[in-house]
Amino acid sequence: MADYILETQNLCKKFGRQQAVKNMSLSVQENSVYGLLGPNGAGKSTTLKVITGMIHKTSGEILFEGHPWSRNDLNNIGALIESPPLYENLTARENLKVRTLLLGLPDSRIDEVLQTVDLANTGKKRSGHFSMGMKQRLGIAIALLNHPKLLILDEPTNGLDPIGIQDLRKLIRAFPEQGITVILSSHILSEVELIADHIGIIAGGALGYQAKINPGEDLESLFMEVVEKNRKGDD
Repeated sequence: MADYILETQNLCKKFGRQQAVKNMSLSVQENSVYGLLGPNGAGKSTTLKVITGMIHKTSGEILFEGHPWSRNDLNNIGALIESPPLYENLTARENLKVRTLLLGLPDSRIDEVLQTVDLANTGKKRSGHFSMGMKQRLGIAIALLNHPKLLILDEPTNGLDPIGIQDLRKLIRAFPEQGITVILSSHILSEVELIADHIGIIAGGALGYQAKINPGEDLESLFMEVVEKNRKGDD
């Protein structure tokens, strides 16, 4: 039996009369990369914001390491949702220093995460002058500071050039070997196919498919089938 670090059971989120997440039941296996696929507006970011406590669920359950999720579990979760939370007038090291002070972590952790994301040699360069890829990696470094067991990344390759995407892909693929499970949301099928071990496909706020990625599988056809089926269900 697989060990799941995170599960959601019939998770729902409503904004007024709009139901953004509908009975979502995710199962994320420990020490893997889980790709959360869906078109723009499908409910991916909303789902991740509920899991990270940024917004409250309307109903349903979230289990972390087999027990009901509580805010204390955020000590074991790192997240990069939307834009990296950077002070652009500060260097990479200074940005991380602010967080270590808040979290009560030693300065040695700064060097560790800078090495992990390959930003150790940025010196006095302010983060506002970083490339998009460097900003994304610094955002991941911030998310890694607290030694998370689960790392949540929302559309991390948005705006990156091919080299930046390749660098980020290698970084993400290395995390499970370090005991870090990754949930990665994206609308780019080809990227998820190269990075993820398992996928969930969301359309219209509902999970239409969830399984391990099989070599040679036509992910595009599967994706379109799930999206089209959900659209018909919404009509």
